[in-house]
Amino acid sequence: MTRIPELRIRDLSAKSVRPDGQFVLYWMIANRRTRYNFSLQYAASLAQELGRPLIVLEALRCDYPWASDRLHRFVLQGMADNRAALADSNLRYYAYVEPSVGDGRGLIQQFARDACAIVTDDFPCFFIPAMLRLVARQVKVAMQAVDSNGLLPIRATEKVFARAHDFRRFLQKNLKPHLSEMPKLAPLQGFRLSPPPPIPDAILERWPEATDALLEASPEQLSALPIDHDVGLAAFDGGSDAAAATLDSFISQRLPRYGEGRNQPESDASSGLSPYLHFGQISTHDVFAAIVEREQWSPDRLAAKASGSREGWWGMSEEAESFLDELITWREVGFNFCVHRRDYDRYESLPDWAQQTLGEHADDERQFTYSLEDFEAAKTHDDLWNAAQRQLVREGRMHNYLRMLWGKKILEWTPTPQAALQVMLELNNKYAVDGRDPNSYSGIFWVLGRYDRAWQERDVFGKIRFMSSENTARKLKVKKYLQRYAADASTAR
Repeated sequence: MTRIPELRIRDLSAKSVRPDGQFVLYWMIANRRTRYNFSLQYAASLAQELGRPLIVLEALRCDYPWASDRLHRFVLQGMADNRAALADSNLRYYAYVEPSVGDGRGLIQQFARDACAIVTDDFPCFFIPAMLRLVARQVKVAMQAVDSNGLLPIRATEKVFARAHDFRRFLQKNLKPHLSEMPKLAPLQGFRLSPPPPIPDAILERWPEATDALLEASPEQLSALPIDHDVGLAAFDGGSDAAAATLDSFISQRLPRYGEGRNQPESDASSGLSPYLHFGQISTHDVFAAIVEREQWSPDRLAAKASGSREGWWGMSEEAESFLDELITWREVGFNFCVHRRDYDRYESLPDWAQQTLGEHADDERQFTYSLEDFEAAKTHDDLWNAAQRQLVREGRMHNYLRMLWGKKILEWTPTPQAALQVMLELNNKYAVDGRDPNSYSGIFWVLGRYDRAWQERDVFGKIRFMSSENTARKLKVKKYLQRYAADASTAR
């Protein structure tokens, strides 16, 4: 069996592998890709070891929280790419899209009856952990979850890190060995798999395979599904092909100006990769490999000392190090929190000092207060905030720097910090394609003090870091951004 780091494999069912089963099932739920995927690689190696075929099941339910045309289309486009990528492989790819609430119930259990084992994806956020716990209790066969989330295995830490600096220093001390344990670019390469069996008629009749037309995710196809049709399509396509194109354009066009340009709304130099990373349509390992190639880098350029500094440890260019700090430190510190704290999305998970200072100022007078409906419709007195909210609603994304300001103003303009959190969670999870993710929860809770320190005390915020639209407009160029996302501007799609 091709070696997968044991730290990345988690037993879920405490059941044994069934050697006389008919196939190995890979239930693709978070690593929705065919490149740099430890889960697919592990499933293929297990199938070869057992001398059994491999079936890949990728399903999409219709009752997940905030299900909408925007999110569904993004996932369906990814499923279409996966079907095409695996068409000539010696495995069976089976795509299932739930047409009505509850129709998909029992599908995994039906497959499990004949499976040698179930391999799935380990993802510590949203509804996935609870779903895996439920299914693992119901099946009578080995079920294992494989972590293919980041460069550092999510269970390589034993505690939650209170500051990004501390986590960064931990990375600098411990990451190097994991850089030599990369997943294969082509997870199926080198494996000899048995020819896949036909899907039983009992499954095909009750859970019909998604048609190519459905995976095209046209408005007509989406309109037939019981999801939120008021959230329009994103301003960008989903799928591994779109992810690869986004990565290529970032490396060649935006990365050279990333260090200084990523905070500028009018010359956005951000990667645009977060939606694809969230849905697993591209891997952190894939992105890292592209940076390594661009920098002609090797591990012997790593600094000897783990200082926790954002610059200098990698031995790369300034722009590459700045990007890797976002891709690895800030993204994976969110996974660290979600792995160790099931309450990652609750107010009570904030640091004690943050809860205390916010509580002390909870009754402070607010100059402005708005309802969820006001925020959602971008009906505040602040033009820059309104523009950021309109970008989120229209496009499914928001400029990175303005997302911080967006959250700080919601804290300032809601009656309580608890209410502010609920507004941020609702709007971000509903409209942002990269929402419902450990990284996005890190950003939202940073607004309220997570990963931060105490600052000068002021009304409403207490000792939480303050931001203002006026200072932001003075520091950044926003005139064209305001024009682009004005109330009467045309929508992106």
